[in-house]
Amino acid sequence: METKDKPIELRGSVWMMVGGENFGGPGRVALLARIAECGSITQAAKAIKMSYKAAWDAIDSMNNLAGEPLVERLTGGKGGGGTRLTRRGAQLVANFRIIEREHRRFVDQLSQQAQAEGIADDFLLIRKMNMKTSARNQFLGKVTHVKQGAVNDEIELEIGAGQKIVAIVTQESTRGLGLCCGAEAFALIKASSIILVTEDADAKFSARNCMSGTVSRLQPGAVNTEVVIELSGGGAIAAIITNESCNTLGLAVGVKASAIFKASSVILGVPA
Repeated sequence: METKDKPIELRGSVWMMVGGENFGGPGRVALLARIAECGSITQAAKAIKMSYKAAWDAIDSMNNLAGEPLVERLTGGKGGGGTRLTRRGAQLVANFRIIEREHRRFVDQLSQQAQAEGIADDFLLIRKMNMKTSARNQFLGKVTHVKQGAVNDEIELEIGAGQKIVAIVTQESTRGLGLCCGAEAFALIKASSIILVTEDADAKFSARNCMSGTVSRLQPGAVNTEVVIELSGGGAIAAIITNESCNTLGLAVGVKASAIFKASSVILGVPA
C-alpha cells in the first residue's frame, strides 16, 4: 500500500510526575476509572489487561506519591467488600481527563498547521515535548502586525523587552489559529535552524530574525556543539552547530553572538 503521500499526524500522551518520579499517565488513570466503575481491583485489572499484582503495585505507588490514599478497600457487606476511589482519587481522574482533552486539542491544532504548511517532519520536534531544545526555544508573546500575501502571511510577534520574531505561515493557518493583532501566540524554533554569528562578523543576512546576546553555555558533542545564548532582553535561545564552526567563530562563555533564523523556520501556535 502506498503511504508516502499520506499526511503525518501528531500524537502525544500526558504523564504526571511527582518529585521526578513517574506518577502515571493514561494507563494508570484508566485503572482508577475502572475501579470507580467496577468496585473491584480484579475486574478493573482484567478490563485494561493488567495483572492483579501490577494493578496493586501501581495503586501503592500512586498512593505513596500522592501522600494520601487514592484507592481504599471496603470490608464486609453482602459482596464481601470491594475497592473504591477516595474523594481525592475521583478528583484526580476527573482533572486528568480535562488536562488530557486540552492536550489533545493542542496537539491536533499543531498537526493541522504542520500539514497545511508542509513541515510535518519538523513537528516531530514537538512530539518530544521534553526535548531540551524545543523547551528552550519557545517564546510567548503577542501578535503586533499581520502582513497578508497572496498565499502566505507574515506574522510579527513581540516577545518582550523590545524583541520581535517574524514568522511566515499560510493564510489558512492565520485564520485557523486566529492570528490577529493583540492575539497571544508562541513561537517555536528548532535549534538546528539557527545560524550563529559573532558581533565582529562583517556580513549581511537575508534572514528576518536576529536575536543577540552573550554565550552562557557550550555543550560539545562528537560532531556538533549546543550553544546557549542568553539574550540581552531576557530569556535564552539554543543553537546546534558543528564543532568546526564553533571553533572558527571563537565561541566561548561570555562571547557576544547573535542567533539568526528565517521567518519560514518559525512555528507558531496559540493557547487553546
